[in-house]
Amino acid sequence: MSNTDTAPGEVTCASSEFSGVLHPREVPLGGPRALLVRRTLPQRDRSMIGAWCFADHYGPHDVRTAGRGMDVPPHPHTGLQTVSWLFEGLIEHRDSAGVHAVVRPGELNLMTAGAGICHSEVSTPETTILHGAQLWVALPDAARDTDRDFAHYAPPPRTVGSATLRVFLGELADSRSPVHTFTPLLGAQIDLEPGAELTLDVDPAFEHGVLLDQGAIEVCGTTLAVADLGYQAPGVPSCGWPTAATARPGRSCSAGRRSPRNW
Repeated sequence: MSNTDTAPGEVTCASSEFSGVLHPREVPLGGPRALLVRRTLPQRDRSMIGAWCFADHYGPHDVRTAGRGMDVPPHPHTGLQTVSWLFEGLIEHRDSAGVHAVVRPGELNLMTAGAGICHSEVSTPETTILHGAQLWVALPDAARDTDRDFAHYAPPPRTVGSATLRVFLGELADSRSPVHTFTPLLGAQIDLEPGAELTLDVDPAFEHGVLLDQGAIEVCGTTLAVADLGYQAPGVPSCGWPTAATARPGRSCSAGRRSPRNW
């Protein structure tokens, strides 16, 4: 990105005091005729939640009706990790480190770009419905040029009250992921029955984000719409998720990272 202003004004960067809900914007993934995703990070109000620097939500996308699925050609990354998480469909991953893997619903694929990697993601021919989230994690300066890597993990579902948890990164409610991250992180899928309410103890040093996939839930006193990202600042020892008494269960991805941002 270039700034063509010959005399740009100075801007002092500082942490945002934003606390609330980030609403998504639609972005074509890979070109003007590509699959549309709903992007909540980065935004002007808040560019990151801890080390989480990017959040896309897509689907349910009927590949048969739309005539296209995901087709992201080879492209480079550096200084980050990509988190692929699916609810429906299959995506084929290939990268320049020689990894060839399939992203499946409920299974984490974590690619570490480190000093540099190139990868592609294409939905498989048998996929009819494509539905998931793509998240990025910024690497700290000390690990920015680390080796390329790829990790796969299928977190076991765990029932907590009327909720089902799948913790794919970090630790929540006595569930811990073995996947290595370079900063303390939390990533989990939480499924709630209609009309249920869930409150979980969390690390008050973390800031948290809740991305709603389906249904209707309330975060910090605000009802989220699908693809909204609710933000909870550090200093709060618990997170609560009341759901609306509708016929559709609530499903969300929760992400957190220790604050302050010291990478």
